[in-house]
Amino acid sequence: MRGLSLFSLIICAILAIWAWQSGLLTSQQAMCDFVQKAGFWGPALFLLLQAVQVVIPILPGGISCLAGVLIFGPWLGFLLNYLGICIGSMMAFLIARHFGRPVLGCLFQQEQLARYDQWMQSHRHLSRWLAIAIFFPVAPDDFLCYLAGTTTLSWRTFTAIIWLCKPFSIALYSMFLMFGWTHLLSWFHLGGA
Repeated sequence: MRGLSLFSLIICAILAIWAWQSGLLTSQQAMCDFVQKAGFWGPALFLLLQAVQVVIPILPGGISCLAGVLIFGPWLGFLLNYLGICIGSMMAFLIARHFGRPVLGCLFQQEQLARYDQWMQSHRHLSRWLAIAIFFPVAPDDFLCYLAGTTTLSWRTFTAIIWLCKPFSIALYSMFLMFGWTHLLSWFHLGGA
């Protein structure tokens, strides 16, 4: 998995350089035009990407959230981010529920696993604490979805937590990234002037 993560990071860096040089990352209109050429497949592929990046955490979720808002606009971008991340979160829970703890050791570092495992086991009201963690955009959500799959938390409770708590964190995260992105672009334009 670490090799796959490194390979994916290199591919992302190459694609980012290509996108920057072709103007896709400096012009929202150029990015929108690029995706619109894909027609129906643009949003469908993005939705799939969002789900996969939760299940196989090789791409930082922030990058894809920002891309969704920049490419599809704030409303459709939010909806695609929300649907893709929720679907991916549910898939991660089911994978961990089916394969158990060995899958966690393959995907995540032992230190992170030990720290959050102790945290989740020490709370009597697991569903309440998980809902709070999912609600705020600073928690390692992908990891928590996998970890929740190895606990006694029911599928029904987990599904309710994901679909009800995720919108706030995705909206907040997207707004923060959008604000940072526009400031970064303005800084580059001012620096180049």
